[in-house]
Amino acid sequence: MKRKILAIAAHPDDETLGCGATLLKHRASGDELTWVIVTRAYVPKWSSDLISKKAEEVRKAAKAYGIKKYFHLSFPAARLDRVPQSELMDELKKVITNIRPDTIYLVNGADVHSDHQAVFRAAMSVLKPFYMLKMGVRRVLCYETMSSTEAAAMALEKTKAFDPTVFNDVSPYLLKKLKILAMYRTETQPNPMPRGAEAVKALARLRGATVGVKYAEAFVLIRELL
Repeated sequence: MKRKILAIAAHPDDETLGCGATLLKHRASGDELTWVIVTRAYVPKWSSDLISKKAEEVRKAAKAYGIKKYFHLSFPAARLDRVPQSELMDELKKVITNIRPDTIYLVNGADVHSDHQAVFRAAMSVLKPFYMLKMGVRRVLCYETMSSTEAAAMALEKTKAFDPTVFNDVSPYLLKKLKILAMYRTETQPNPMPRGAEAVKALARLRGATVGVKYAEAFVLIRELL
């Protein structure tokens, strides 16, 4: 049965780092993919030329995933802690109500990046249990984003930053995920940095070893309505 899948990213490339191979697996199964990117780069922090390159990277990634419809909101990158939560909630609610996805993949709320924290809080405020079914949502999972999720481990005192409960075997899709990640020329890092291809592949191998497959992506199940 065809499902509607929504990936919510604070920044372009979050979705690829966290659930890119899972999105490709959904696509191969005939599911409908939608993507919302909450922030944009802005002048003068970024040059106009760099902003144009980032926009082109988003278009290329959407095409590679087979995403026909995506939403690029206009909130300022790295400044969501200054944006009223109600404004984030309003925009995310519009997207979710419009799409009515069965499953949502969301940035992790314990990440060190304040933008990820803000997006998670706003999304979960929209997705209160008594609202979810009205929007068609039955499952919400958080993904891990290299350079942000693992970096939060020591910043949260005794709270574990990411404790996965769902693992998805993505062995046939990892290579294409890495190819899509390479499209983000303005975002990727050289090896051995966290957003380098080697680190992303190593994490997929680790998650795969956890459940006895070659490569996997891991998630925290936030809520599921059966």
